[in-house]
Amino acid sequence: MQIFQKASDKFRFITKKQVRIFFSVIVLLICTLYFTFVLSNKIQFNSGGDKSATSLAEKKKDSTIENPPPVLDTALFDQQLIKITNGDSSGRWPVKTAYPKAGAILPFKRIVAYYGNLYSKKMGILGEYPAPEMLQRLEADVKKWEAADSTMPVQPALHYIAVTAQGEPGKGGKYRLRMPFKQIDSVLKLAASIQAIVFLDIQVGMSSVQEEVPLLENYLKMPQVHLGIDPEFSMKTGKKPGTVIGTMDATDVNFAINYLSNLAKTNNLPPKILVVHRFTQPMITNYKQIKLSPEVQVVMDMDGWGGQARKMTSYKDYIWKEPVQFTGFKLFYKNDFKQPKSRMLTPEEVLKLKPQPVYIQYQ
Repeated sequence: MQIFQKASDKFRFITKKQVRIFFSVIVLLICTLYFTFVLSNKIQFNSGGDKSATSLAEKKKDSTIENPPPVLDTALFDQQLIKITNGDSSGRWPVKTAYPKAGAILPFKRIVAYYGNLYSKKMGILGEYPAPEMLQRLEADVKKWEAADSTMPVQPALHYIAVTAQGEPGKGGKYRLRMPFKQIDSVLKLAASIQAIVFLDIQVGMSSVQEEVPLLENYLKMPQVHLGIDPEFSMKTGKKPGTVIGTMDATDVNFAINYLSNLAKTNNLPPKILVVHRFTQPMITNYKQIKLSPEVQVVMDMDGWGGQARKMTSYKDYIWKEPVQFTGFKLFYKNDFKQPKSRMLTPEEVLKLKPQPVYIQYQ
């Protein structure tokens, strides 16, 4: 009996050892197959086979090739520049400048903008009508300009007065009122609904461009947001807005250009557009000292209202005679009708100007 028990114990010992050996062999076999598979694929990868995996670096390189950075079509730019010169033979136009950075809107498209403020029905059509009706009207005017010049696409825009001049000193004594950011946000949403760009306009009162522009930086960093500055309400003489026409110097314009240019460079943005309103000689001083930048496109906008002849004369005296870069023209739904027998000019009539405006603003 004892002999049988010892034999049984020995049998059980041998069986456990055999099991361990068996599983060791299985594990070794699996490891061998795994490393053989990995080595085979590595050799295939290094050999450049069609079915080999691609490294992250190569994927990034391929993506760059498939989506190269935008390039300015300089030939088309030159062609469009000659087109908008509209046969002017004075030698003033077109203005000779460096090519803009890629993504420039002008002179590839004509901008048609609605101007105003959502708090006021009297400051322009942007705030005069309920938003859906206002946007429908803008789209209708866009179609009119497309019909008047089928060779140039039209870019809709909302030109919103983000800082309004005031008749009273207000908080800070600067005779200006800054709009709340929530209202700017609502304008951005309206613009996005029709794929429009946005201009934020500044009426500085007794403040300055240097003080007001940086406060809008978070918006100006957006690729679809541009800037407008209004010398009419820049009260350097200390008189209240609305009592006299204000003025800005080339130093003010240059500050805005430099600020926008730095934003565009830092944030890799397409060129910004700066609209400068003008309808008198003193509104802009030392225009020859305005320094342009490839990151910013400057529009001098003829901002006056009145009869047809008066508006044409103002354009020639204050925009054509003192060329900066591009030109704009403002049309008033109400003020252009104030004088006897006056009316608002049609797109076809405005397009006869030399040079042709590439920025059209409706108030």
